[in-house]
Amino acid sequence: MRVLLVNMPWSPIDLPSLALGILKRSVDERVPGAEAEVLHANLAFTDWITERTGFTGDDYEYYALSSYFLGCGDWVFSSALYDDPHWREEEFTAVMRGKLTKSRMAMTRALHQAVPEFVDEIARHVVEYAPDVVGFTSTFQQNTAALAAARRVKQLAPHIVTVMGGANCDGAQGAAVHRNFRFVDHVVRGEGEAAFPQLLTALADGSDLAGVPGLCHRGPDGESRVNPMATRPLPPAAILPPDYSGYFERLAASAARHWVEPKLVVEGARGCWWGEKHHCTFCGLNGSFMEFRSKSPDTFYEEIMELARRHRVLDMYVVDNILDMGYLTTVLPRIIDSEYDLRLHIEIKANMRRAQLRTLAEAGMIYVQPGIESLNHQVLDLMDKGVSGCQNVRMLRDGAETGLSVAWNYLHGFPGETAADYDPVIAQIPALEHLDPPVDLSARIAIERFSPYFERPELGFTGLRPEEHYRFTYDLPEEELYDLAYVFEAPDRGIGEPTVTALNDVLAAWKKHHTDARLTHADLGDRIVLVSRRRAFDWRTLELTDPLELAVFRLLDQPHTPAALARKATAKASAADSSPAVEEAGVQRLLDSWLALGLVFTDGGQYVHIAPAAVNEDLLRLDYMRHAYAEAATPAEPVHV
Repeated sequence: MRVLLVNMPWSPIDLPSLALGILKRSVDERVPGAEAEVLHANLAFTDWITERTGFTGDDYEYYALSSYFLGCGDWVFSSALYDDPHWREEEFTAVMRGKLTKSRMAMTRALHQAVPEFVDEIARHVVEYAPDVVGFTSTFQQNTAALAAARRVKQLAPHIVTVMGGANCDGAQGAAVHRNFRFVDHVVRGEGEAAFPQLLTALADGSDLAGVPGLCHRGPDGESRVNPMATRPLPPAAILPPDYSGYFERLAASAARHWVEPKLVVEGARGCWWGEKHHCTFCGLNGSFMEFRSKSPDTFYEEIMELARRHRVLDMYVVDNILDMGYLTTVLPRIIDSEYDLRLHIEIKANMRRAQLRTLAEAGMIYVQPGIESLNHQVLDLMDKGVSGCQNVRMLRDGAETGLSVAWNYLHGFPGETAADYDPVIAQIPALEHLDPPVDLSARIAIERFSPYFERPELGFTGLRPEEHYRFTYDLPEEELYDLAYVFEAPDRGIGEPTVTALNDVLAAWKKHHTDARLTHADLGDRIVLVSRRRAFDWRTLELTDPLELAVFRLLDQPHTPAALARKATAKASAADSSPAVEEAGVQRLLDSWLALGLVFTDGGQYVHIAPAAVNEDLLRLDYMRHAYAEAATPAEPVHV
C-alpha cells in the first residue's frame, strides 16, 4: 500500500510537520506492506508563488499565523475549494475593508484568484505518485487548502482514498468536515498515530471500519457514519518519534530557504497538568484530551539527541502545552552535560523560580512562553491562571536576569473585569520598559472551541456564532458552520474602548522604548547599587545602605505584602542585634517611595522589586557604546536613599 501524506499551505515553512512525521513512522512501522511519503506542498507553494509574484517570507507568515483570527489564509484557498476564482470577493472585501491595508487587500484577492491553478498542479502531482491513500493534515489555516486539494484529487482519480485529520478535525469539527464534503472518504478525529494505521489495515483487508476509534466513514448508502472517539488518550509510550525524512532536503531546494532558519519539532508531553485541575477559561488548545502525559525522560532525551544528530539542526520547537516539571531534574541536566548548543522554544508556567529558569537557560531553552496574559490578579483569577500579577512581573524580571527571551500576550475582554483592574497596571508599565514587552498590543479574547467559555455559557458568553470569516469562506448553513468552526464571535465583555486604548498606548510605548531601557541591581553586601536608564525616571544611580532598605529589597525578590515585609524584617533585625520591631507604616512609606522611583511593582496588595541582577548585559547590546559615550560627558553621581 502506497500512502502519501500532504502538508498544504499555510503550514509553517520553517518547521517540518510533527503530525505527518509521526504518521509516516506509524505507517512504516505498524502497517505491514505499507510505506508512507510526505509531500511538502507548503514549500511547493512558496516556489510556485514566488515564480509569479513578489511574495515574501513575511507574506507567508501573515497568512499562516498573523491573520488567523481574520481567516485570510483560509479564504485565499476557498476559491479552489469552490472552483471559483472570484468566490465571495464582495463579501470578503466588505468585511475586511478597514481591517486590512490596501496592499494586503490587493495581495489577498490576487492570491485568491491565483491559487486554483496551484491546487490543480499539486493534485496532479499527487495522482502521478499513484498512492492508494492520500492523507491531508489540517491545523490552523490549512483547512480550505487541504479540502480543495482533496476535492481535486478525487476529481482526477476517484479510486484514490482521501483522508483528513489534524486539529481542525477534532470532535464535532471532524464530523462536520466529513458530513459536508463528500470527496473526503474518511476523517480521523483525535490522536491519529493509532487510528490511522488501524484504518489502513482495515482498508487493506476489507474489515469493518466501525472499530476504528473516532473515525468518520461512509456506509453502503453513502451517508456519513461517525465512530465514538477513544475514551482515553494514548499513553506516552505509544507516541512515536517523528520521521522528518525529506523535509530539510526539500527546504534546501526551495525559495523558502532564504526566508527562514529551519527548526526541528519535538514533543515530550501532551495535555496540560494545570488544565486538568484548573482549565484556563479562554483556552481551547488541548481539544478532546486534557489529560497530561509525558514521555519517559530517557525516551525524550534520546529523541532530542537523535534528531539533532541526524539532521544537524540545533534549533528546536517543543510543542508541549506545558513543561513537565520533572524534566528539570531528568532531561535538562543531561542536555546540559551533552554539550550540544541547543536553542529550544518551550511553554512554561509563569510561577517558576529563578533557579528553575536558570536550568532552562543552561539547557538551551532560551525562548519561553510562560502564558502571562495579564499583570492584574483580578483578571488572572477570572482566567483561572493560578498566578498573580506580581508573580508574572517576577517572571519577566528573572527571565531577563537568566538570559531567557520571554514571549507573552496581553489579553482583555473577560466577563467581570473592570477599568479599575487595568488602571494601576497602566500607571506602572513605564517602570517595566526594561523587561520583555508583550509580542503585540493587547487583544480581546477569542472564544475557542473546547474552552470553558465555549462549553459553559454561565461563565459569561451566550449566543455564540461562528466568526464572520467562516460565513464568507464556506458555502454552508450556519448550523453546519457551528460544528466546523474553532473560533466564535460573541458580544464584547469586560473593559470598554477607552481603557483598551489607554492600555495599548502604554504597551506600544513599552515596545518602542524597550531596547534602550535598563534597570539592574548589584548586591554588594553592605549596599545595593541600582542603575536605571528609563525615559519615565530621571535618576540614573541609587545606593541602598540603610539596614531596613537592604532587608526589604532582598525580601522583595519574591512578592510580599507590607505586613509580611515588616514581620520578616523584624525577625532578621532581632536575630542580628535585638533591634526594635519594624513598623508596617514605615515599610509602607518605603514602598511608596520605591514605587515612585520605579523600583517595585504592586498588585493585589503585594509588592515585588523589578530590577534584575546586573550581569553585564549592556556589553551584549549594540547600542551600548552610543550610550557610554553620551554618558561619559555627564557622569551620574550616586544617590543615597
